[in-house]
Amino acid sequence: ETCPNMLMTDTGLLAAWQILHVLTNNWAIVAMFCTIVTLIVLPLAIVRKYARISLNIMRNTKPPLARGPLDFERVSGEPVSFPAYDGLPLSGMLVRANPKVVRRGLIVFAHEFCSDMHSCARYCLPLRAVGYDIFTFDFRGHGESQDLSEYVPRQWVSEREVHDMRGAIAYILRRLEEEHLQPEVGVFGISRGACAVILAAEEFPQIKAITVDGAFSTDSTIEYLMKRWAYIFATVRIVYQNHPRVFWRFLRWTLMRMARRKFGVRFPSVRKAILRMSPRPILFIHGEKDSYLPVEQSRLLYTLAGQPKSFWIAADARHNQAVIRHPQQYERRTTEFFLRHLDASASEQDVRRREEAPQTAGSALNELAAHAS
Repeated sequence: ETCPNMLMTDTGLLAAWQILHVLTNNWAIVAMFCTIVTLIVLPLAIVRKYARISLNIMRNTKPPLARGPLDFERVSGEPVSFPAYDGLPLSGMLVRANPKVVRRGLIVFAHEFCSDMHSCARYCLPLRAVGYDIFTFDFRGHGESQDLSEYVPRQWVSEREVHDMRGAIAYILRRLEEEHLQPEVGVFGISRGACAVILAAEEFPQIKAITVDGAFSTDSTIEYLMKRWAYIFATVRIVYQNHPRVFWRFLRWTLMRMARRKFGVRFPSVRKAILRMSPRPILFIHGEKDSYLPVEQSRLLYTLAGQPKSFWIAADARHNQAVIRHPQQYERRTTEFFLRHLDASASEQDVRRREEAPQTAGSALNELAAHAS
């Protein structure tokens, strides 16, 4: 009865010996196989694991304010409707400047994720008081701008929100021209709205001044979150701690393409948009104690931006809470910034004066002489 078992054992040993003999005589093949496993198969397995974790972060991570802030009184204005760049109807509101002061220009406001157009009152009332019209609108899937497609808005700015921002800017520039006003605007964005503002500013030179509160770039922020979560889920710490920088860049590149297929939209890079954008005056605001989007994310964008630029880190403020933590300083910094870089009052008064007073040849020459002097 033991003979069959002994025979099987001998056969197994013989097969193992033959395999070992083949491998010994073909060491180059073995080396190539081990190299392929080490350089390709293993890294791809690690990338796949991290990418699955990161997709869940993009799908499920919620910002600290899961609903629109209600710590302000709503302001009323002229309701309007306009198309996004892809044709989706959007709702907005034009809030006229304080009629008791000289009109200084117009600012387009872009609200944060899970908020709506009325949140402009939280940030923009001081700007209205000093003479700025405020145009505010609802991004798709928010407030009165309904989206009946299968698109699910997330806290990460996608090409859909950029379409909305483009549509808002195009609409208000056309309206300014129709009203014979200077076709130049400022923009003011909060969190995800700040990202959409920067991405649109790349394409519109008529945007003359930019204020962003809590801005970030999806790709670099996801990379930061990947590193933080990978530390928790990594089974071999020494492997996680020694990933080269190129690994994280490749992982980020892979993830953004996987996300595009998974969610059916592109997530454009704010970081790259700032590099491509012609320099414009830009004010960055970020809460010092923002645990959701670390201040380093805005600092990265600030470093990449051209001059003139400024950066205010609001002490002890969390995500989008600088305006509540430091209301007077917030008002002073934002109003001074726009007054310095967007003041159309002088040019618009000149336009109105020329339109209201028919010029003779003599009066035109007199005006030219006055300008020359």
